[in-house]
Amino acid sequence: MKDALIVSALSLVPKRAASGWMGAFARTEFPRPVLSLLLRWYVWKYNVNLAEAAEPLSSYRSLVAFFTRALVPGARPVCPDADAVVSPADGKVYACGVVTNDRIPQSEAQHFSARELLAGKEGYEGGSYVVIYLSPRDYHRVHVPCAGVVDRFQYVPGALWPVFPAATERIPFLFSRNERLTTMLRTAFGEVALVMVGAFGVGRMRVVYDEIVTNTGGQEVVERALNPAPTLASGAEVGRFEMGSTVVLLFPPGRVDWVVSAGQPVRYGERIGTARSGQPSEV
Repeated sequence: MKDALIVSALSLVPKRAASGWMGAFARTEFPRPVLSLLLRWYVWKYNVNLAEAAEPLSSYRSLVAFFTRALVPGARPVCPDADAVVSPADGKVYACGVVTNDRIPQSEAQHFSARELLAGKEGYEGGSYVVIYLSPRDYHRVHVPCAGVVDRFQYVPGALWPVFPAATERIPFLFSRNERLTTMLRTAFGEVALVMVGAFGVGRMRVVYDEIVTNTGGQEVVERALNPAPTLASGAEVGRFEMGSTVVLLFPPGRVDWVVSAGQPVRYGERIGTARSGQPSEV
């Protein structure tokens, strides 16, 4: 009920302006005693596992710095099998399956369009999708699900609705309405779309291969080919959320079988899918 009331209240709030204020707060380097209290409250509130953080709590200079923290080496072993699709993030599986009639479920009552998610790009009808929600307690860096070449990316400005379950149950087409930053990865599985979906709060997303930062006032769609196009190993970091959110993976038809199900918690690096016809060929 509390989350439902928040969603109702946010329908009256200028979400982009509010997210800007929250972002400024989250990036502020407060005096250490103040920041220490804020971070300790956050750790307590969301039950964050500090043993996995690469740095001690005292080393972080802002809430965003802590939110985008690195993990200690070995905390997330990446499945080494050539036929594996690995989880791009820590989180919970919202939904997974096959794109049918251009629909991907975001809850039992709502869905969104794969084509609209990618701002009109087609080619994923009958393909495989998985939607992973990252909660406030999770590690918020995002990684590629398999080895590949980043040929291009697409940034689509949009709304900044929250993405927790109460919102996905009430807001139609939420994931294809919110801001999103899509990495197009040329892989042995075909062209894979890794979509980072922004959310209410700070709303910013970054990637390792370009200087683009989302939710900074731009209102134009950005599509950019990369030259040279970087090659990323399976499990390599591709970007991070400065608060939020959700990752959607889209694979071409007939390439992947999921080994996870809706509601299942996942951790970055573990196998979530398998190549349908044995080991994929080299990229």
